[in-house]
Amino acid sequence: MCGITGWIDWNRDLATSHNTAIVEQMTETLTARGPDAKGIWIAGSCALGHRRLAVIDPTNGAQPMVIHHESGTYAIAYNGELYNASELREDLLHKGYKFRTHCDTEVLLVAYIEWKQACVERLNGIFAFAVWEETEQRLFMARDRLGVKPLFYAEGEGWFAFGSEPKALLKHPNISPIIGSEGVAEIFIVGPARTPGHGIYKQLRELRPGKTLTYDHNGSRSSTYWQLESYEHEHNEEQTAQHVRELLLDTVERQLVSDVPVCTLLSGGLDSSALTALTALHHKRNGLGQVNTFSVDYVDNDKHFKAHSFQPNADEPWIQRMVEELQTKHHYIKFDTPELVDSLTTAVHVRDLPGMTDIDGSLYLFCREIKKHATVALSGEAADEVFGGYPWFHREEALSASTFPWALSVPLRTSLLKPEIADAIKGEQYAADRYSQAVAEVPLLNGEDEAASRMRKMSYLNITRFMPTLLDRKDRMSMGVGLEVRVPYTDHRLVQYAFNVPWSIKTHGHREKGLLRKALEGLLPHDVLYRKKSPYPKTHNPSYLNAVRTQVLQRLDDPSSPLHTFIQADRIRSIAASEEASSNLPWFGQLMSGPQLFAYLLQIDYWMRSYQIQVRF
Repeated sequence: MCGITGWIDWNRDLATSHNTAIVEQMTETLTARGPDAKGIWIAGSCALGHRRLAVIDPTNGAQPMVIHHESGTYAIAYNGELYNASELREDLLHKGYKFRTHCDTEVLLVAYIEWKQACVERLNGIFAFAVWEETEQRLFMARDRLGVKPLFYAEGEGWFAFGSEPKALLKHPNISPIIGSEGVAEIFIVGPARTPGHGIYKQLRELRPGKTLTYDHNGSRSSTYWQLESYEHEHNEEQTAQHVRELLLDTVERQLVSDVPVCTLLSGGLDSSALTALTALHHKRNGLGQVNTFSVDYVDNDKHFKAHSFQPNADEPWIQRMVEELQTKHHYIKFDTPELVDSLTTAVHVRDLPGMTDIDGSLYLFCREIKKHATVALSGEAADEVFGGYPWFHREEALSASTFPWALSVPLRTSLLKPEIADAIKGEQYAADRYSQAVAEVPLLNGEDEAASRMRKMSYLNITRFMPTLLDRKDRMSMGVGLEVRVPYTDHRLVQYAFNVPWSIKTHGHREKGLLRKALEGLLPHDVLYRKKSPYPKTHNPSYLNAVRTQVLQRLDDPSSPLHTFIQADRIRSIAASEEASSNLPWFGQLMSGPQLFAYLLQIDYWMRSYQIQVRF
């Protein structure tokens, strides 16, 4: 895994010392993503920058990588992993190509030389990459199908720039930290579930998952190479469960390939326990010894935890159950309130935006500790979106709402804004437009009844709108400490297959993720297999609420706080004094509890100050 950036400019020689220094600065911002090595390649109008996290062939995989072929010179900056690199290498060897390394970077670049833009259709992996064709004076970029790896870009008259993260682009002289009405709406109304394609910053855009982009003297052009498709599901329940099992087994085997240690994140839930069990089987077959597993929790959570519908039980007993079952070498990681509060600002720097507050911060701290023992980890992210695990898949009010199920509180969010801001951004209309845009994309199936169509729509919204939010969080917080996290449940074959499975099969046994449970029978203990879903752990310690509430009230007492531009301070003070403020239930819209609201406002305040955000409607 790595960080990539680049700059094309038809009006400048980028090899001059001044312009080279700019590329160096853009590249240096991505050091955390690639702590092992850096590289710059410049040829006239094109400059590519790369920071490397060495996972495959650490000795020979330096980037940017350049190949001089009979058809011209090609240079690549690549972030990701190809899980079918060995098959692609064999295909290319049969076509007469020779390889000088064992890394997937060379496989990808040679694949581009052979198949050009169509190469992306052959890739199984997580990736964001850019290839420069010197002869054609053309840049080609692509992003993986589900958006595991990030890629942002900006363009102006005669120039184009890209980067793994906004921080790289913000070092470009033509790009400023400006947000407009859409950016404000993304932050205050629909955030942190950012709309795919939007970079929040006014000049930035995001290359959406499953898309490519070409830039040359005629400008930029984007096209889609993959998207979810609807078709009749032809397998019965038994066949479906067996096929899901086979796909998952194949996916995990592919994703365990690494030249550095691999561990798993283990919460004791269905998704992470399954991946850990498959990893343990792989280790046993290959004589690799114990699997290293990691879990996260908070000091005194055992004293303050109270079961509720969103989190029915604590994780620790279930973690211990799986550790004993699989004989893993487990690492319990715990954080206390002061460190968690401090991580809120760190998470803003890592994400370049306010995000999921303590959930971001704790994940950053968690990954930082894992990195001391491993460079690659497997995570159960995305199983809930793919197999229908979230509560909103099963609640009528969410299914019948004319908005995203995680955005039911848009009117409440709007009410916190100053009237002039609310009028300027038209937040409720903005959210409605984004929802309509998403629903219009859903590939409906002819002849499908209303109930089935409604579940297909819910699945599509989760996979294309909510899942990218969590994948972005996972990538940024893990790569912020140089840890590569792989997410087997996002294999595009598995996602596409599950998307067309009828809801009656997905909910086998009248359970959320019933199909996945059935597919994993015999792999996990029965009690773990049928444990009720529990979300990513968060602190229940009242000291956290007290800390973030106190700090946000202090910010509101500061007349220079950027928050005063946007929100009604008295409304926040009223909420802070209310009984709801102490609740860890997501009453402030599906994604945010009282403590998270205060923490989110703290992140906004810090982000606008430290990034010197300018607002221009």
